[in-house]
Amino acid sequence: MTSVFKELTLNLEKTERLDKVLTAELGLSRSTIQNWLKSDLVLVNGEVVKSNYKAQNGDEVTILQKEEEAITIQPENISLDIIFEDDSLMVVNKPSGMVVHPSKGHYSGTLVNALLYHSNSLSDSRSEEIYRPGLVHRIDKDTSGLLVVAKNNEVHQKLAQQIAENKMNREYIAIVDGHFAHETGVIDAPLSRHQTNRLKRVVEKGGKRAVTHFEVLDSFSDYSLVSCRLETGRTHQIRAHMEFIKHPIVNDPLYHPKGKHATPFGQFLHAKTLSFTHPVTGEKLNFEVEPPKEFEEFIQVHKGRFSE
Repeated sequence: MTSVFKELTLNLEKTERLDKVLTAELGLSRSTIQNWLKSDLVLVNGEVVKSNYKAQNGDEVTILQKEEEAITIQPENISLDIIFEDDSLMVVNKPSGMVVHPSKGHYSGTLVNALLYHSNSLSDSRSEEIYRPGLVHRIDKDTSGLLVVAKNNEVHQKLAQQIAENKMNREYIAIVDGHFAHETGVIDAPLSRHQTNRLKRVVEKGGKRAVTHFEVLDSFSDYSLVSCRLETGRTHQIRAHMEFIKHPIVNDPLYHPKGKHATPFGQFLHAKTLSFTHPVTGEKLNFEVEPPKEFEEFIQVHKGRFSE
């Protein structure tokens, strides 16, 4: 059984591929739109179309949703650390341990549940049939730090475009194993889903392009404090890339060789800096938040300090 997720009438100046049009219109990834088309979930003028269909001005598009995949998300009165908010967007500082969005078997206690309670106006982002209101990008459950949240679809689309065009600056800090031979570097290594452990990503020829820029901020004991800037935004990108260059993130339960002994705090990875252009005002916005106290406590225990 299916239900209607979205209905829209296209306003186009020229004929364009439908997947490209819907990607721009909905602010979602092209692969998500193509998956919908391949699953016959997209109708044009009441008819199923192929993924290479050329959309025309006036086409009426209906996007279906499988009933069994529908998720009802309830607003929950969960505290939010809001760094910035206006009528168009929010910037929030997510704590380590909080799941970003609901998924099958995990429908409460997430950032999205908290956002729905806080705001009556959020974009209706959906990716791979998962409802993610407001979320322009994500960070892992045990990664802390900054996220931007869109309050309407137009703002969502423009922010997503900044990410796609590498115009949104996202910088993380991490504590990793070992010392580096060079203070700066670029990891340009494609990522794919692990063949046997489907939760992991691995560097593999033919994978999706993934580029991480890093800088060593400090070294102490057997560890280093590094800054990582995302050029692309693949799932687990920094975690997988650091494992690939033999500097896994400390306490990472999935990518560190001692992961099975990881503490509940999770990996020492924090989204510290977020910069982008406001989609409505055009103002350049820059945000920075310090990492959780566990970072400094770990460094102090190992007789290190943050670099000035």
